[in-house]
Amino acid sequence: MWTESRRRPLHAVMALLFLLEMAGCTRGIPVDAVQAPQKVSADLSGYELGSGDRVRLIVYDEPNLSGEFTVDGRGGLALPLVGKVKAEGLTAAQLESRITKRLSPEYLKDPSVSVEVITYRPFYIVGEVKKPGSYPYVNGMSIINAVAVAGGFTYRARESVFGIDRTIDGRAKKFVGSPGTEVMPGDVITVPERYF
Repeated sequence: MWTESRRRPLHAVMALLFLLEMAGCTRGIPVDAVQAPQKVSADLSGYELGSGDRVRLIVYDEPNLSGEFTVDGRGGLALPLVGKVKAEGLTAAQLESRITKRLSPEYLKDPSVSVEVITYRPFYIVGEVKKPGSYPYVNGMSIINAVAVAGGFTYRARESVFGIDRTIDGRAKKFVGSPGTEVMPGDVITVPERYF
């Protein structure tokens, strides 16, 4: 039979295991993934446009059609002459092609169009940072840079592993990152709480 003195350590161990499991699950980071952060690619060459991105459109020899435009909340651009053009989920090259098709041949004969992303949509950081919220994206930014922009860690923060919610090919995906993981525009970074 278990004596009272043997039950106390068993209850403490069970409580500890429960807390460890909850530490991983309640923050969206599975416990088994906490041990080995994933390498998450942050390549902007195939970057897909989304709400909040600002682009520079140049239609050569047509200054009235050129300018800077922001992708709206519905993923579109309101352009002169052709009206609304869907941009969300397209790369800059794909958007160039779409605008070229809308301009030719009805409005312009053989138009030459260039699209460049000039401002990326913000990233978001939540959890155990001093100033959670949305911040402007800077190319080459890592998670530790994002934490610094957000005022640094709180005293309860876990500083070695982070949750990342990222949209890839139109689908929301979850990753586990480390301090050096690169941030992408639109990422939601979660800084979990440590329990010990």
